[in-house]
Amino acid sequence: MASINTFKDMYLAELAELHDAETQQAEALQRWMGVAQHDGLKKALHKHLEETQSQRDRLARLLQGHGVNPGMHKDQAISALLHESEKMKEILSSPDLTDAGLIASAQRIEHYEIAGYGTVATYASVLGLKEDQATLHDILEEEKAADGRLTALAKSAVNPDAAAA
Repeated sequence: MASINTFKDMYLAELAELHDAETQQAEALQRWMGVAQHDGLKKALHKHLEETQSQRDRLARLLQGHGVNPGMHKDQAISALLHESEKMKEILSSPDLTDAGLIASAQRIEHYEIAGYGTVATYASVLGLKEDQATLHDILEEEKAADGRLTALAKSAVNPDAAAA
C-alpha cells in the first residue's frame, strides 16, 4: 500500500477501499441469489446487485478521474464481513433461517458502506470536489434505501418465517 501523505491521498485511498468493497459485495450477492429461497429476498438481492455494480463503476470513474488505479487497495473489513457471512450460511439448518441470515449479513455490509460513503462524501466536500461529493451522496442514499428495503423485508416476512421454522 502506498504511503498516505495528504488529506486527498487519504480520500482516494478510502475511495479505492469502497471500490473493492463493492467488487467483493457484487461477487457475494451473485452467490447469495442462488441460495435465497424467499422470492422477495431474491428480487431484493438482484436489485442490490445491479446497484452495487453501478456504484462500483461510478467509483472507478471517480478514481480514474484522479489518476488512481481503482484496484490499488483491498478492503480487509469487507473481506472479514463476507467471510463471517459464509460461515453463518454454512451452519444455518433451514432455508428460512438462511434467508434471515442473508439479510443480517447484507445489512451489516450496508451499515459498513453507509459509514464509508458518509466519510468520503464529507472528505470530498472539504476538498472542494463538488462532482465527487454529489456522486458519493447519491451512492450513500442508495445504500440507505437498500438497508431500508432489507429491513422491511425482514420484518414483514423473512424473520417471521424463520421464527416459525
